[in-house]
Amino acid sequence: MLILPAIDLRGGRCVRLEQGDYARETVFDEDPVAVARGFEAAGARWLHVVDLDGAREGEPRNLDAVARIVEAVGLKVELGGGIRDSRTVQKALGLGLARVIVGTRAVREPAWLAEIARAHPGRVVLGLDARRGDVAVEGWKTGAGRSVADMLEAAKGLPLAAIIYTDIARDGMMSGPNAEATADLARRTDVPVIASGGVTTVDDVKRLRATGVIHGAIIGRALYEGTLTVEEAIEAAGDQTAD
Repeated sequence: MLILPAIDLRGGRCVRLEQGDYARETVFDEDPVAVARGFEAAGARWLHVVDLDGAREGEPRNLDAVARIVEAVGLKVELGGGIRDSRTVQKALGLGLARVIVGTRAVREPAWLAEIARAHPGRVVLGLDARRGDVAVEGWKTGAGRSVADMLEAAKGLPLAAIIYTDIARDGMMSGPNAEATADLARRTDVPVIASGGVTTVDDVKRLRATGVIHGAIIGRALYEGTLTVEEAIEAAGDQTAD
C-alpha cells in the first residue's frame, strides 16, 4: 500500500485545516520545499499536494511553490485544488507533475471528467470528498447533490489513475480513518482507491492495509504533529513500488 505524505499550501506556506475549515488553520512550515525534501529523505516515493487557495477560489494560486517542489525533489507529485478546466490541467501537468486531482468540476460535469481522463490517460485522479456518502465541492463549502455511488458510475470505464476518497468528518481531526467506507468504495470500482483523512497512528495504516483493497493512504497532520513518521507508515504499509 502506497504512502503519500501531504502538503497543503495556503499563501505559499505549509498548513493544515480541521475538517476543511479555513478558520481553523495551523501553519506548520514556511518552506514547503524543505518539507518535501524531508519526506523524500524519509523514503516516500509520492507526494500529495493541495492548493487550498485554489480549492477555494476556483483556480490554482500556488503553482510557483508547486513548481519549486517538483524541481527540488525526485518524488512523483500529484496536485489538487482549483483544477477546473482543461487548460489548467495541461498547465499543471506541464510543471512536471505525475498527475492532477480533479473534484469540483468533475463531480458537477461528469462529461468533462471523461474528456480529460481520455486526453490524459493514467494522469487524472478523481477526488471524492464526502460527508455521510454525499460529495462536497468548492473546497468542501457546498454539497454537490451527488452521492459517491453516482460518481463511481460516472467513472466506470475511464482511464483514471486513482480515486482519492476523503472523509471530511475525519480530515485533520487525528481521529482515525474511515477504513470501512473506503474499503467498501474500493470494492465497487476497478480504479485504485486511496484513503485520505484521519490517519494518525501505525495501527491506522495497518487497518487500511488489512482491508486488502485500499491502494494507498494520504497522511498529513499526523506527520506534522509527530504521532506518526513517514518511515513508520511505510514499514506498516509494505511494498512501495506500485504506482
